Amino acid sequence: MNDTFLKACRGEKTDYTPVWLMRQAGRYLPEYQKVRSKVDFLTLCKTPELAAEVTIQPVEILGVDVAILFSDILIPVEPMGMKLEFSESKGPVLHDPIRSAEAVARLREIRAEADVPFVADAIKLLVSRLKVPLIGFSGAPFTLATYMIEGGSSKNFINTKRMMYAEPELFASLMDKITAAVINYLQAQIDAGVNAIQIFDSWAGVLSPLDFDRFALPYVQKIIAQFKGKVPVIYFAFNGSAMLRRVVNSGADVVGIDWRIDMKEAISALDNKVAAQGNLDPCILFGTRELIKDRVEQILNGAKGAKGHVFNLGHGILPETPVDNAIAMVDAVHALSSRR
Repeated sequence: MNDTFLKACRGEKTDYTPVWLMRQAGRYLPEYQKVRSKVDFLTLCKTPELAAEVTIQPVEILGVDVAILFSDILIPVEPMGMKLEFSESKGPVLHDPIRSAEAVARLREIRAEADVPFVADAIKLLVSRLKVPLIGFSGAPFTLATYMIEGGSSKNFINTKRMMYAEPELFASLMDKITAAVINYLQAQIDAGVNAIQIFDSWAGVLSPLDFDRFALPYVQKIIAQFKGKVPVIYFAFNGSAMLRRVVNSGADVVGIDWRIDMKEAISALDNKVAAQGNLDPCILFGTRELIKDRVEQILNGAKGAKGHVFNLGHGILPETPVDNAIAMVDAVHALSSRR
């Protein structure tokens, strides 16, 4: 197995900078679209053979150094007792949002091996076929809570913040249940064979630093403490560049960086305590090859002082992205970093 990614996560010396893309198995690839045209999104997630097929596609097409399981951050929420649907126009929809003590009390503990067996089955298929490491993942408790409380995506997260501020004990009870579910879910992925895990806190950036410390970080810390030393753990708090010094306290081995901060400044904030992942603006991939190469080089230069560096976008690759430009980015990372 090519273990360059794992070495970078551990802060070990590598011959070049490993690279992968968040949402690398997705709509920008015609090969993915062909598979997706036959089934709905949830069916694709829940069919191990298809999930494995689309997970492998970007590894073979782009030449990235790691695969990430094709799934969705909301998969562990469904067995907790919420009906989950995906709308082409609205995105994820969770029916009967959690907004009362009674609703929180009804949520079930999950046993991932029994409740979502398709996840482990897909991982086992992939482990037997991949020649690069495989990342498993989950949404972070705060991010999952926002979907469960709001019933889907939100602009202002009024219902979530109302519960946080007006009923903090109820919010804590919900977060405790979600945290237990995430731990069980990630452990099942590790047992099935993933080589690393990533915790996606997609909505952490809507919190003030004070609220991040109180309502999000402790639950992430509890999760990461369960897996410390087992596999590398990546924590990505999207839109959280202003809170990097707090994010470091999560205990993660690798911290994801979005594009809203210069990489050199981000590395300084990490204080050589953890490896960094990131942080190209996904829209750079709509530019010229010269621009892509230039921005890749700037990020590599900025990350020189990092404990370890995994090149990635600062968020997921966009559906409209030209595939050839994504390949050019991967090639530039490999070529430029190997010369150093």
